Amino acid sequence: MSYTVGVDVGGTKIAAGLVDEHGQVIARERTQSPATDPKQIVRTIGELVRTLTDSQPVEAVGVSAAGFVDKARAMVVFAPNLAWRDEPLKRFLEEELELPVIVENDANAAAWAEFTFGAGEDVEDLLMLTVGTGVGGGVVIDGELVRGGFGMGGEVGHITMVPGGVVCGCGNLGCLESYGSGRALVRVSRELAVTDPESAKGLLARAGGDPSKITGPLVTAAAQDGDPFAVARLAELGDWLGQGVATLTAVLDPNVVVIGGGVGEAGALLLDPLRESFERHVTARGHRPMLEIRQARLGNAGGLIGVADLARHR
Repeated sequence: MSYTVGVDVGGTKIAAGLVDEHGQVIARERTQSPATDPKQIVRTIGELVRTLTDSQPVEAVGVSAAGFVDKARAMVVFAPNLAWRDEPLKRFLEEELELPVIVENDANAAAWAEFTFGAGEDVEDLLMLTVGTGVGGGVVIDGELVRGGFGMGGEVGHITMVPGGVVCGCGNLGCLESYGSGRALVRVSRELAVTDPESAKGLLARAGGDPSKITGPLVTAAAQDGDPFAVARLAELGDWLGQGVATLTAVLDPNVVVIGGGVGEAGALLLDPLRESFERHVTARGHRPMLEIRQARLGNAGGLIGVADLARHR
């Protein structure tokens, strides 16, 4: 049996897993992320990996993080939630671990995991959207992960949906992420709770009467309990995402679209409106084979499973 380690580095936590060749996580470790200290991040990853490899030799290590990774899968060019700027992470970790290391964007890693072991394992072409605080993406075409000419492809959250629209965290205006993310869900819910508190009274009650305490999970929980205001907010989110998927489908023509991330766990409350919106907006509707839109199967382990497998096939 072949083993690799996958490491998922976030702004608040670092998770690592010992993964076999079938995508099964055999053992896990997790700790807080020293997000502002690049050297300490390397040491922390080293500690997690050594803990996992004490009882089992491994072939390689893969590290995923939200950010731009260069074509060689060696340097993190920019990570918005971590202190990585042109960080030669592969070299530092190989010196720390004395093992081969690859570095990958987190959404690319999750897309590869779903393609290889999850919701897209029966197709050759897949588009994945990770809908959480932001909107990430990964693309697999003809069985190959698409990274682009400079390694930074797949950033589907930053296609422009509304020219001159809401400011995005990337600095541009009107990105899909500005309308179809968990952050957008919270922003719109809070705004409407202020301007129309009667319609949002159920959600406001859950937030103790304070609109600023409305969170994405709170909206999702209220929607799952049938709150009409919360259901409508998730439907709006699904509508934006459906429009985005329709635009991307015109370019990529995938067999399957997989929706993951924390907001994606809302299930049918998000996916049904997303599917309806996609069918309304996709080009050549009625004259083309219709792709399937599926919920991700691997959950928050997808990133470390995917990057562990990419390390195996480095």
